[in-house]
Amino acid sequence: MKRIQIINGPNLNMLGKRQPEIYGSRSFEDFLNELRTDFPQLQLSYFQSNHEGAIIDKIQELMQDCDGLIINPAAYGHTSIAIADALAMLAIPIIEVHISDIYEREPFRHHTFTAAYARKQFVGHGLGGYRLAVEALLAL
Repeated sequence: MKRIQIINGPNLNMLGKRQPEIYGSRSFEDFLNELRTDFPQLQLSYFQSNHEGAIIDKIQELMQDCDGLIINPAAYGHTSIAIADALAMLAIPIIEVHISDIYEREPFRHHTFTAAYARKQFVGHGLGGYRLAVEALLAL
C-alpha cells in the first residue's frame, strides 16, 4: 500500500473552530502534517468538500490510481445514498472515520449508509481515528 486518499465531508474544513468540545481544537491540516511525518512511506492525499457531488467526483477518480480510502463523510454518511453508491464502485479497501462517537449522539446519527462499504469504522477517537484507519489499511 502506497497511496491513501483521505476524504472529509461537510463542515470538517472548520475543525479547530467548530464545536471544539465535540471535534477538538486542532485543524485537520495540522494533524495531516503529523500523519505524513509518521507515515513517510505513504502518499497521503487529502480532499475536503461541503458539496456532495464534489465528493462523488473525487471517489470516482479513485478508480484509477489509489490503494486505499479513508473517508469521513460527516453528515452525508447519514443521508447520502449517492455517496454510498460511489463507494460501492471501488475495488480498494475503505475505512470510515467519525471524530465523535456517532452512537452516543442523536439517534439520527446512529446509522450511516456509507459504513456498508467500509472494511472498518472508527468512531469517537477524535483525530486519532484517522491514524487508526491508516494502520488498519496497512495491516490489510
